Amino acid sequence: MSEDTPLDVAHAAMEAAPEDASARLRFYERLADGELFLLLAQEPEGDNVTPELFELSDSRFVLVFDREERLTAFTGHAAPYAALSGRAIAGMLTGQDIGLGLNLDVAPSSFLIPGSAVDWLVQTLGEGPEESEARPVEVLAPKGLPDSLITALDTKLGLASGLARKAYLAAVVYDDDSRGHLLGLTGTAPGAESALARAVNEALVFSGIEAGALDVVFLSDSDPLTAKLARVGLRFDLPQPAERNTLSPAAPGSDPQKPPILR
Repeated sequence: MSEDTPLDVAHAAMEAAPEDASARLRFYERLADGELFLLLAQEPEGDNVTPELFELSDSRFVLVFDREERLTAFTGHAAPYAALSGRAIAGMLTGQDIGLGLNLDVAPSSFLIPGSAVDWLVQTLGEGPEESEARPVEVLAPKGLPDSLITALDTKLGLASGLARKAYLAAVVYDDDSRGHLLGLTGTAPGAESALARAVNEALVFSGIEAGALDVVFLSDSDPLTAKLARVGLRFDLPQPAERNTLSPAAPGSDPQKPPILR
């Protein structure tokens, strides 16, 4: 028997506690972050993909699977597909009243996600962080943060391979006497600031904390604030990618700046 996937685990937790908003949020976070195999009607043509559409009870769905072998088990034969992140697929479908059929009939996480939930997910993912000009004047050990946020941050930063080297989470007092928590990232790759800030914001949103706030700052290793954060902060080490073969052709959706085009 194959092992349960992260989506299987998140789906089971959601089904076991239907009134638990946090469990539901964690499922949708795993859906957005994970790689999904989208069943296609034909082979991709460049950046153009044509999903196989199914109509069920006056609703339309595309089929996605979190393992390639699950897609094959469903179709019973080799079939064209595109391997994309859940957020990329949701972005392609938003506003079209097309839902997601996840792992139908082949896994414990078999689930129909209506088009309205796809639109909600895209809207939630699109809520970016706000900028602030307050400066920290005191750095303290983090205190009182829920485990759900720490786990969400660890997961998000674990997916940000190569975007930064380290992150430090600490409590801070700002020059306007306000207090909060700050995540300082070091070794940030050029141009990765926006993606990292959005990932941290999503960790906050999907951890289920209402009216929560977590500030993000990008620092050099020599910045005095980096040393302060390193002394008292909770440290996260981000994974570093192995060298990639840049001569191989890129698959549709592999470049986040060029999402695939739905046809």
